[in-house]
Amino acid sequence: IKRKNVKFAYITNDLARKATYKKRKKDLMKKMIELSILSGIDACANMNSPYASPPEVWPSPIGVQQVLYKFKMIHE
Repeated sequence: IKRKNVKFAYITNDLARKATYKKRKKDLMKKMIELSILSGIDACANMNSPYASPPEVWPSPIGVQQVLYKFKMIHE
């Protein structure tokens, strides 16, 4: 199956940009869950957005802290 090349450009329409952000965020979170489950790895995500305050984190703020703590321990 040949994929279509997607041209990346800033979306000037605010409503379209927000809708695209929500769809891509949902897809990204789904991929993070799949990667974590299928690979058996610890993963986390921190998404800073102009549409949500405070930043959105996955799987949870405590889960992110645990993953970052493990990462820090590996590199020390």
